[in-house]
Amino acid sequence: MSIQAGQFHELRLDRLGRRFGTVNALNDVSLTIRKGEFVALLGPSGCGKSTTLNCIAGLLASTSGGIWLDDRRIDPLRPEQRGFGMVFQNYALFPHMNVRKNIAFGLTMRGVGKDDIRRRVEEAVSLVRLNGQEEKLPGELSGGQQQRVAIARAIVIEPPLVLMDEPLSNLDAKLRLEMRAEMRRIHNSLGATTIYVTHDQEEALSLADRIVVMRDGNIRQVGTPEDLYARPDHLDVADFMGFRNRLDGEVIAVDGETAELAVGKARLRGRLREPVKPGAKAVLAVRPDDLVAVPPREGALPAPVISSEFRGRDHVGFAQGPGGRDLVFAAPRALAVGETVHLEAAAERAVVFAGDGA
Repeated sequence: MSIQAGQFHELRLDRLGRRFGTVNALNDVSLTIRKGEFVALLGPSGCGKSTTLNCIAGLLASTSGGIWLDDRRIDPLRPEQRGFGMVFQNYALFPHMNVRKNIAFGLTMRGVGKDDIRRRVEEAVSLVRLNGQEEKLPGELSGGQQQRVAIARAIVIEPPLVLMDEPLSNLDAKLRLEMRAEMRRIHNSLGATTIYVTHDQEEALSLADRIVVMRDGNIRQVGTPEDLYARPDHLDVADFMGFRNRLDGEVIAVDGETAELAVGKARLRGRLREPVKPGAKAVLAVRPDDLVAVPPREGALPAPVISSEFRGRDHVGFAQGPGGRDLVFAAPRALAVGETVHLEAAAERAVVFAGDGA
């Protein structure tokens, strides 16, 4: 295959800022992305991830800082001068053009010769597995096929970077799973560098080499999927990485990297992510899968059941925790409303942060 990603060593965001009136959408964002990486920008709506991507693409002008591709500053350049491939949430295909012409559009605009266009389009079609669909219009394709066309159009120009803005959000659950695998395969085949915006932590975990978690225009943590899944540095990062249950308590004891908390009459333990001392307030965060119902015993947290759901192989329970907070836990069976369960989590599966979790 002769289609290859454009060559560079690193993309560097240096204290990048973007203001909308009096609102700071980005605050001194600094990040280095190396050639060949698949980097996910992850966070809730309004956190700055799409603004970051649009500044990199040149669709938005930054108001401070700079963007560097190796030793070349690119933030003053127009989008077409940067040469990046872009895959949008809504695909942005030309409805009157067939698959072949949609994919070839960027090459045509760059004045590439007809023979070279034909060869590269054929390779791109094969890479995204759309053989036999070349003469169809976008309206004759499924959502997944349209997304493949958009990806082929982005990669056929051999860009140094492929930028993707929530590209799977319009697909159903089955197609999202299929396309996740396809995107990673295509990325690996090209030796591409991809920056991928998503609000879905499962997507980020499954696709990315590194994840950048953002909040309020700031980078909160950068790390491998394994790092962020097991070792979130902040409570808001833990919350976004699936630690949905928060239990406020008082620190009873600290033993190395583990703290024991009094949560009402319960005694729960977790791994420290911030320094705490005995007597201080702290919050223990734990994923629903790791908070489990156990036989009544000393130290377990009693909680009344609100409801339970059957989800195929497993049951999930909902209970009212201390302070009225809802708790989601792995249930052994269907549970009756009002039934009292006793909940625990293994210390290595829970994390502890300083403060009251408000």
